Amino acid sequence: MIKLDHLSIAVRDYPVSRDWYLLVLGLKLEFEIPERRTAALQDDAGFTLFVAEGSARIEPQSCALYFQVDDVQREYQRLVSADIRFEHPPQKVFWGYGAELLDPDGYRVRIWDDKSMREKGMA
Repeated sequence: MIKLDHLSIAVRDYPVSRDWYLLVLGLKLEFEIPERRTAALQDDAGFTLFVAEGSARIEPQSCALYFQVDDVQREYQRLVSADIRFEHPPQKVFWGYGAELLDPDGYRVRIWDDKSMREKGMA
C-alpha cells in the first residue's frame, strides 16, 4: 500500500496560516509545536497539512492545494458571505471546475466537488 499522508508548506507566520486553514477551510488542529513554529492541520479524511514557519524562501507558486468539498457553489457562497476573497468563483478552468482563493502566503487553494467536476469540468 502507498498513501500520501501529509504535506508541509513553508509559511511566513505560522499562527496566521494555522488560523486561516482552521477558520476558512475548517481543518482541525491535530497538534502544534510552538517552539518549532509548526502546526499540523488535518482534513476530514485524515490527511495532514503542516504549516511550518521558517527562514526558507517561500515560493507559493510551487504548489496548489486542492480541497474536495460537498458542494463547491455552497462552499463558495459560505466563504464569500464571511468576507473571504476569491481569485475566481466556481467556473470551468484548466484543472476542471471549481473556485480558487489564496492563503495568507499566496498559495493557490482550489475547491471543487465531485458532481460539478463530472458535469461541468473535465471528468
